[in-house]
Amino acid sequence: MGPPVTVIETDRLSLRRLTGEDAPFILELLNDPGWLRYIGDKGVRNLDDARRYILTGPVDMYARRGFGLYLTSLKEGGQPIGLCGLLRREGLDDPDIGFAFLPPFRGQGYAHEAAAATLAYGRGELGLTRIVAITSPDNERSARLLEKLGLKFEGMTRLTPEAEEVRLFAPAP
Repeated sequence: MGPPVTVIETDRLSLRRLTGEDAPFILELLNDPGWLRYIGDKGVRNLDDARRYILTGPVDMYARRGFGLYLTSLKEGGQPIGLCGLLRREGLDDPDIGFAFLPPFRGQGYAHEAAAATLAYGRGELGLTRIVAITSPDNERSARLLEKLGLKFEGMTRLTPEAEEVRLFAPAP
């Protein structure tokens, strides 16, 4: 499979494609209380589940779409701190940006740095004209970050008829 592919670099961060080797980190992140509350339980309980999530989620999306969620690490020391990337979800007309970081790395500007670079990459390198975002109704932190990135609350939506409502953010027209 070769070494992981770095996709985006910022001053402090490196964003690269996930591989099965990232299962321990994914197991930790997907069971973080913030992930479970705001993103949802993906049923990842062990390393096999984490590898399956990586292969059927991000790795599959890289193959089908050319983008996906990227492992976000500190450039200095290489420690994985979160995920940030672009997704193509059923129920949304446009690709959306997603991000999640472990608690010790929140509130330090890492999510903003990674998300701003990801939006620039999506628009510049991938030629995506409209990138949106969704958050759970009570996720104020993510909503503030999206507004800082220039996205505006557009309204409530559902990804599927039976899904919970989520807030949709989109670029100002």
